[in-house]
Amino acid sequence: MGHNDSDRTAVAAHRDEVEPALVQAIVERAPQVAAAVPATAAAALGRWRGGQEHRARAGTAEPDVIRTLRELPGWLVERLHGALELTVRSLPPVVGAAAGLGGGVAGTFAFASLTTEAEALREARSFEARRQGAAEVIAGLVSRLVGEEAIAGLLGADAVGDEEAAAAAHGAAYLAVAVVTAAAVLGDAGCDKVAAQVGLGLGVASVLLRRRSMPVVYEEPVLAKKRVEYRLPAFGSMQVAVREHVFALAEGPLPEPGEFADNGLVEVVEGAVLVRTRREAGVQEVRMRVLAEPPAKIDTQGWHEVVEVSWPARLGDATFVGPKHYNHRRIATPPWPGDLRVRVFAYGRDDVETESYELVVWEAPPAPTVVHARADRLGHRLRGEPEPAVADLPEAAYRWICQSALSEAATVTVVVGLTLREVLQAFGADIQEPEPIEDLLDSDLEFGPWVTVSEVDGFVLAVEENGVRGAQREVLAELSRGGRAASMFWNVNAVTRLSFARDGELLASDELGRPLGADPEVTAAVEGLDFDDWRDRYAKGLVAVERFTGRGLTVDDLDEIEDAGMGYPLADR
Repeated sequence: MGHNDSDRTAVAAHRDEVEPALVQAIVERAPQVAAAVPATAAAALGRWRGGQEHRARAGTAEPDVIRTLRELPGWLVERLHGALELTVRSLPPVVGAAAGLGGGVAGTFAFASLTTEAEALREARSFEARRQGAAEVIAGLVSRLVGEEAIAGLLGADAVGDEEAAAAAHGAAYLAVAVVTAAAVLGDAGCDKVAAQVGLGLGVASVLLRRRSMPVVYEEPVLAKKRVEYRLPAFGSMQVAVREHVFALAEGPLPEPGEFADNGLVEVVEGAVLVRTRREAGVQEVRMRVLAEPPAKIDTQGWHEVVEVSWPARLGDATFVGPKHYNHRRIATPPWPGDLRVRVFAYGRDDVETESYELVVWEAPPAPTVVHARADRLGHRLRGEPEPAVADLPEAAYRWICQSALSEAATVTVVVGLTLREVLQAFGADIQEPEPIEDLLDSDLEFGPWVTVSEVDGFVLAVEENGVRGAQREVLAELSRGGRAASMFWNVNAVTRLSFARDGELLASDELGRPLGADPEVTAAVEGLDFDDWRDRYAKGLVAVERFTGRGLTVDDLDEIEDAGMGYPLADR
């Protein structure tokens, strides 16, 4: 049965009487609890800002305190529980501290737990299940208490030392206040299980620490640590947040979007560099390089838009705003103020499937904005310029390869003028001895190289997953003795080979982008394909194979080969 208005008034009045007692208890006991917290664990807690989110258990609505406690590393929960157990057990009770807790669950009570759960998590969950809403009550109480002047003085505002000491003082102070409060409330409610008291206190402290920045006194040691550890050049990539067609390299939260009418790609605002995307919202992969000196050259090859701007970093340590679970991949600008030059590269903004970005940053005096490349339709539209014609990219038809089983390493060979049996013989396979593909995939050491084949409309398509036989010169020449053959090979190390043969003679075979001789049919096959641009290189090679032979490998072809489920081991050569 719920409380009526007079009940709520009585509870509120009672709690107003209790909180001064709790304030006094915290002032007296929190330093003792904080002193028992191991420095390494305290520092880890002080730095903690949330980890991989966990879904609540099916059929439950887990309180934020319990969910946050579950996110903490298991070693940290167990270490803190063990370190605080004797100290918390010795704390005297605070009469009336449990005012405001709801009644227990009536009737028979059952509770399921995992044996791998830390005891403090298990007991905190158990108490919350019996006294539903307890975690929320304790969290609200601690939130009010840390605002009390007497308690605020305990939260490490006068801490000194390096970053480790500062983080430890921060974590230990909040944990001590929360654990003393949780112990008082649970003890007054008749629960003397220290694991539950520490668990709920730790969960509450974690919620507070996740929402609160370190006090100003910590900024200098934290910044000093970053400056000592920062190394140039720095490089990496992040999944960044896109909002309203914008992502930002920023010293703080994502700023409001701009207009981008000047250059169609980049805007500099207070505290951030904004980049205009085609993607409206969601997540975008972005690479960044921070250099110790200006780049030796401006390489616009393979990029549609390249714009260079100056940006005065007020604080430094600017990074991309991104989803929480990608924070471990963080890359940032130097953690000190100063003038930066930021060169932004954009590709594929006219097609969200190919959209990509890279930023290059270095320290340099302020200079005018420079546009090094301006080619995409979006940029023209934002600048108010006539849009160029839509580019016809034949390689787009083969982009599916990157999402297929062939994405990392394969050879695709197309043969005209031979039967399927003749193709297998040229590969060194026995048409009478096929094996299930799943066995071939699982038993590379037993079977060695293998090939799958399909005969379609007079063409034979040969696919080698992680194989190279079709790219061997003598094999391809043999495959072309009835007409022509071409193959495209690539592997996980970005090694490639594009090969052409006709009437039993090898015409050309080399890495993508290298000269392939003067044969007019080979020249026509590669015409207009930009192999210097690393994007879609394998797809471009497959376009050349199709042009030379008159047939390419399609998604449906590969599906039919995989559905047939049989491959042919190849004899050693």
